[in-house]
Amino acid sequence: MPNLDDYTSIVGRDVIDELRLLAERLKGKKITNINSTSVGGGVAEILTRMIPLLRELGVDAKWDVIKGNDRFFRVTKDVHNALQGVDVEIAEDEWNYFLEVNRQNAEDLDLTSDIIFIHDPQPIALVEKKRDINNKWIWRCHIDITEPQMKVMDLLKPYIERYDSSVFSSPRFARSDLNIKKILISPSIDPLSDKNKELTDETINSTVERFNIDRDRPIITQVSRFDKFKDPAGVLEVYKRVKKTIDCQLVLAGGGATDDPEGLQVLKSIKSASEGDPDIHIIFLPPSSDIEINALQRASTVILQKSLREGFGLTVT
Repeated sequence: MPNLDDYTSIVGRDVIDELRLLAERLKGKKITNINSTSVGGGVAEILTRMIPLLRELGVDAKWDVIKGNDRFFRVTKDVHNALQGVDVEIAEDEWNYFLEVNRQNAEDLDLTSDIIFIHDPQPIALVEKKRDINNKWIWRCHIDITEPQMKVMDLLKPYIERYDSSVFSSPRFARSDLNIKKILISPSIDPLSDKNKELTDETINSTVERFNIDRDRPIITQVSRFDKFKDPAGVLEVYKRVKKTIDCQLVLAGGGATDDPEGLQVLKSIKSASEGDPDIHIIFLPPSSDIEINALQRASTVILQKSLREGFGLTVT
């Protein structure tokens, strides 16, 4: 994995030096990041790259993941969808179960770090422990909550407002009705990761050949989790319209996340809708497929990202 000095040619020595100075202010402080999955999805990808760099800066940072069963993650998926505007009804017993799992995780996790950084709504109720520990809690929202289903938003709001501050990736996501300090961290990428670094033509060609894609004809590609908010069905419709006039191919490549129980259903639906067309390539990739994603995007003629809602937009990279 690259070290900080490898980024000097990209961001400049001044930026690296500033990071080291800022890190000095955190000397002696422990920071714990907590989310709901170690593989799949944008948060896991961000933390995989960020935690080693923070440690290189001398920051005592670690990453923990909450545990939950299928029932818990079905509820959290409903919460996630509701925050993005889907009309979802969360029954009282399901909400109580969501809180119960959070409370069990609160007992199992070490929450004594000086700063607890909670990512997204799945572990949001861990903040109940804040009253027992004299530390700081930050909630980072990676999703678009501009038009949420208000019943679910009202369930979450008392928990959000217990945090010392919140972080959003866009000013318009930072709702004015939340009585909490709001901080903006704009989306960013790791230019030296396997997903973004330069590749040889040999690597690109061998990847395309492995998936039986023809580089001599135009390739339309979308890379994302198989999630209805990424609108793979809409991409399929775009391809079918273009196909009437241009002999092209479609690549829908991506994977799932352990906290997303809907992913396989969406994948099954898309496979069914594309049956009979050999120029549609639906590729389910494991989390370690960054080189493949990089190569598929570099080989493509057009890259789409037809998300209906998007918080961070990591797949654009």
